[in-house]
Amino acid sequence: MKKYLLPLWIILLIALWIWWIYNSMVSAQETVKSTWWQVENQYQRRLDLIDNLVETVRWFAWQELEVLTQVTEARARATSTTINIEDAQQFEAFQQNQGELWSALSRLLVAVEAYPELKSDQNFLELQAQLEWTENRIATARNDYLLKLASYNRTVRTMPNVLIARLFWFFPIEYFEADQWAERAPRVNFGS
Repeated sequence: MKKYLLPLWIILLIALWIWWIYNSMVSAQETVKSTWWQVENQYQRRLDLIDNLVETVRWFAWQELEVLTQVTEARARATSTTINIEDAQQFEAFQQNQGELWSALSRLLVAVEAYPELKSDQNFLELQAQLEWTENRIATARNDYLLKLASYNRTVRTMPNVLIARLFWFFPIEYFEADQWAERAPRVNFGS
C-alpha cells in the first residue's frame, strides 16, 4: 500500500502544478483583455468629445464643411471597426482607423486657426483641453495594455509554462505597432 502512496503524491503534485499554471494563464489573459477594454474606453471617450468639438467648430466655421465631413467620416469608420485583440488583421484595421481619425482631427484644429472668436470661446477651449487629457489617458491605457501583454506573453512562452500553454491553447498575442501618424505630432498653430 505504501509503495502506491508516493506515485499518488507525485501525480497529485503534478496535477496541482498544472492547475496553478493554467489558472495563472487564464488570469493573465483576462488581465490583458480588461486592459485592452480600458484602451477602447478611452478611444470611445475621444470619439464622444470629437462630436462636441465638431459641433462647436461647426457653429463658428460652417464653411469648413469639407474638414468637418472628413472628421465625421473618420469617426464613423473608427466606431464601426469591431476588434478581437488576438486577430492581427482586425487590430491593424482598428489602428489605421484611429490614425485616420487623429489625422482628420488635426486638420480640423488647423482649420480653426482662421477663426479668432472660436479660439477664445470657452466651450472650444474646454473641449480642446478635454481632448488633450483624453489623448494622455489613451497613451497611459495603451502603455498599461502593453505591460500586461508583455507579462502574459512571458507567462505563455517561458518554460515550463509553454508546455501547459500549448496543451490548453494559450498562445502569445501580437503587439500592435504604432500607426504611421504616431511618429510625427500634428502641427497646430493657434498664433497669428
